[in-house]
Amino acid sequence: MRLVLQRVSSASVTIDGQIAGQIGAGLMILAGIEGEDTAEDLAWLVQKVTQMRIFSDADDKMNLSVKDIGGELLVVSQFTLHANTKKGNRPSFIRAARPEQAVPLYEQFLSMLEADLGKPVARGVFGADMKVALVNDGPVTLILDTP
Repeated sequence: MRLVLQRVSSASVTIDGQIAGQIGAGLMILAGIEGEDTAEDLAWLVQKVTQMRIFSDADDKMNLSVKDIGGELLVVSQFTLHANTKKGNRPSFIRAARPEQAVPLYEQFLSMLEADLGKPVARGVFGADMKVALVNDGPVTLILDTP
């Protein structure tokens, strides 16, 4: 699984002109699920996401997690994170999980995040044409891959 974490002051995802999910301060997460991903990968990533110290403390040092600040999460599925662009000009998405595998893992990831944070996680709709808007705070953007 590959995640792109963006520390945001606000973010939203819109589908067919309607806001599907929105947050204030927290993390906007793009999630790409790979064919080899497992529940163990999800558990590892949940801990990384919720405990990653990328928010500023009173001394303006990145020393606080999204849990520490009571921040929110917006998670959007994005299979294109697994694009192979080495050959030609058309990306290959062969490493991205097929929907029948990816959807249950995506839903499980969301449930695990909610359980860890103790509150709902905003989300997009798997496979939908989504418009994402965000204000990247910092900017701080990190890429996490499963081990």
